[in-house]
Amino acid sequence: MNKKKGFGLLAKQRASGWAFLTPAALLLFLTSFYPMVQAFITSLKTGSSARLKWSEPLFNNYTRMLKDTVFKTSMGNTFLYLIIQVPIMLILAILLAQLLNNKDLKFRGLFRTLIFLPCATSLVSYALIFKTLFAREGLINAMLLSLGIIKENVNWLGTPGTAKAVIIIAMLWRWTGYNMVFYLAGLQNIEYSVYEAANIDGANGWKTFWNVTVPLLRPVIVMTAIMSINGTLQLFDESVNLTAGGPSNTTITMSHYIYNNSLGSGVANFGYASAMSFVVFILVAVLALINMKVGDTRD
Repeated sequence: MNKKKGFGLLAKQRASGWAFLTPAALLLFLTSFYPMVQAFITSLKTGSSARLKWSEPLFNNYTRMLKDTVFKTSMGNTFLYLIIQVPIMLILAILLAQLLNNKDLKFRGLFRTLIFLPCATSLVSYALIFKTLFAREGLINAMLLSLGIIKENVNWLGTPGTAKAVIIIAMLWRWTGYNMVFYLAGLQNIEYSVYEAANIDGANGWKTFWNVTVPLLRPVIVMTAIMSINGTLQLFDESVNLTAGGPSNTTITMSHYIYNNSLGSGVANFGYASAMSFVVFILVAVLALINMKVGDTRD
């Protein structure tokens, strides 16, 4: 009887677990996995949105990307933003978190709020603000002229190199504080006795930071790196609102180009846009897997 009762209790626990899990699993399937399958099927088709038909050959949209110079440019731009912006942003976020975690620092709450505040700004709004600041007759040129650093107004958003730099600066301003909050939370979970032990062992500030703080923050660093890579590979607002992908598509991102092919330019080429979206999905998955493997310290 005891065995039957125990088995019955275990079965009830499992059944209740599945009862709670099933609605969330169904919702996840309907909102994520089913659209992904449908997107892959659409990527094998061609034609306008109302008259889609199977491509001939079937993977024509994927081979087309290899010949598409604008797509190659968009991929190069996206990886350029990722390689430059993400490391700088994460390093700045860690350093700011370390500085603002000092219990003897006055006005810590104010400084934390000010650094995090850009994250609360609308994506469109902040892009338009930077577009105004870096306009030919904008505040940045006025300040540089008054300081004698430049002799004439710089066309920041009309030159490929400077336009890319503006996008990177805007992203740093927008997202550094967001990542800083995660590092602050991680730092506050580290026992102060760990730092006291390091001081007793004669470790200076840099050695303590590099050999104690960074290893203990590794899970948070991996998480923020994955989120930042994911966000940068899907970068859209800055390309659209700051530069409109210009000049001549030299700053366009993959998400922006996908939008242009599906809705933005009135082309409605959903098959080709879906194929490019699937490439972005694979890139995000591969880079996230690499980050998880590098950050996994388990034996």
